Amino acid sequence: MTRFPGMTEELHTIRDWLRFAVSRFEESGIFFGHGTDNAYDEAVWLIMSSLHLPHDTLDNFLDARLLPPERTRLKELIRRRITDRTPTAYLVNEAWLKGFKFYVDERVIVPRSFIAELLEDSLSPWIEYPEMVESAADICTGSGCLGVLLANAFPNAHIDVVDISPDALAVASINIRNYGLEDQITAIESDMFSNLQGRTYDIIISNPPYVDASSMALLPQEYRNEPEIALGSGPTGLDHTHVLLNEAKKHLNDNGLLVVEIGHNRDALLEVYPHLPFTWLEVDSGNEFVFLLTKEQLP
Repeated sequence: MTRFPGMTEELHTIRDWLRFAVSRFEESGIFFGHGTDNAYDEAVWLIMSSLHLPHDTLDNFLDARLLPPERTRLKELIRRRITDRTPTAYLVNEAWLKGFKFYVDERVIVPRSFIAELLEDSLSPWIEYPEMVESAADICTGSGCLGVLLANAFPNAHIDVVDISPDALAVASINIRNYGLEDQITAIESDMFSNLQGRTYDIIISNPPYVDASSMALLPQEYRNEPEIALGSGPTGLDHTHVLLNEAKKHLNDNGLLVVEIGHNRDALLEVYPHLPFTWLEVDSGNEFVFLLTKEQLP
């Protein structure tokens, strides 16, 4: 177990703790990938959030001295981040996605999705008039983050956020309440489409589990501390995607859209569905992670 006996007694200011945390993170070899990609940004996030300070005010508080209880808590959080490989999002119960802040804990995976980038422009140019979208669903919603972004992109749409996990839906409900969207978003416990009989939508989005079996065994501990049910999707990582492709059509209105994130499974998907006319959507990381199909294009 990593301990810091006698090492933190001289750490009094945020500047001191920031330097200490960056050094410990660098030497420990922790994995970054839940909102940051380096030790400095991870340390800023952990320290500022644990002190309930806005991240963009760091320069104003660098020389502020911490109270003894704050130092005790911060030392424990740094220890857990290193020893247990607990993602910082769980330690401070927050994650950020495209400027939106979400409550998270160990009941859900940490929010991250290429679809969030596409919702910034309301799925333009495939959706010409966002205000005319009346209904949408987020399948495998987890924390409800994409459901909240759907509500922001399509303010006149009623949104269903769907997950098999009641624990995940409890977290999603917190985020729905935090944004005052109880009248616009409904949380539904369902194994994919199983409890959505008779419901149809103009848009269905999904960032489902898509890690294949061999990759699951190689994930860094930080990812293995997330709910396994939200990551793995069978031998090829496509079990949930098969369900979406086979069942979405009857839940889409005419001219409706299905948008699905599949991670690094594009080649595997094209091997199974060589004749489907996938449209691959461009995001900052490339055009191989998210596909779009219209209702009429679905099998």
